[in-house]
Amino acid sequence: MEKYVPDLYQKNIYSIKYENLVRRGIKFLVFDLDNTIALITEKHASEDAIKVFKKLKEMNFKIMIASNSLSTRVKVFAKELGIDYMSNCRKPKAKELEKFILSSGYKLSEIAIIGDSMLDDVVCGNRIGITTILTDQLGKKEFLPAYFKRQKEKKIQKKLRDHNLFTKGRYYE
Repeated sequence: MEKYVPDLYQKNIYSIKYENLVRRGIKFLVFDLDNTIALITEKHASEDAIKVFKKLKEMNFKIMIASNSLSTRVKVFAKELGIDYMSNCRKPKAKELEKFILSSGYKLSEIAIIGDSMLDDVVCGNRIGITTILTDQLGKKEFLPAYFKRQKEKKIQKKLRDHNLFTKGRYYE
C-alpha cells in the first residue's frame, strides 16, 4: 500500500511551499499537466500558472512537464511556460521518464514529481525513488482512461484511510 502514499500532499500547485522544497534539497520539479497545471478543457496556460512557473525558474528549479497526454497538447503548455516536456509518458511505468531523470545529472533525492494522480504520478515517483507530491485534481472532467483510474483510486484511498496511511483533504508537507 505504501507505493500509493505521497511524501507530500497539497491542495494544488499554488499552495505548495516551494521554499520548503529548496530546504529539502529539491532542485528538479517534474509536473503532470492535466488536472494538475491545467483543466483538460484548457488549451493554453493560465496567467496564474505562468506566474508560478516564472517564480520557480527564478528560484533556480529545473522544471519539466511529464504527461500521459499527446505531444500536440503538452507542447503548447511547455512552450508557453518555457520549460521542457515529455509526452505519452505512460505513467506509472514511465521507463523513458525514469531514463531521462537518471541521465539528468540530478540525484534522486533532488527530484520531485507533482501530480493529481495517485495511480500515475505517485506510483511512478515512488517506483523511481523520488519525492512525490500529490495535489487534488483541478477539475472533475477527465479523459476516459483517467476516469476509470479514478474509480480504482477511490477504493485505494479508502483502504489507505482505513489504515491511517492517507486521508484525502488532510494536507501535509
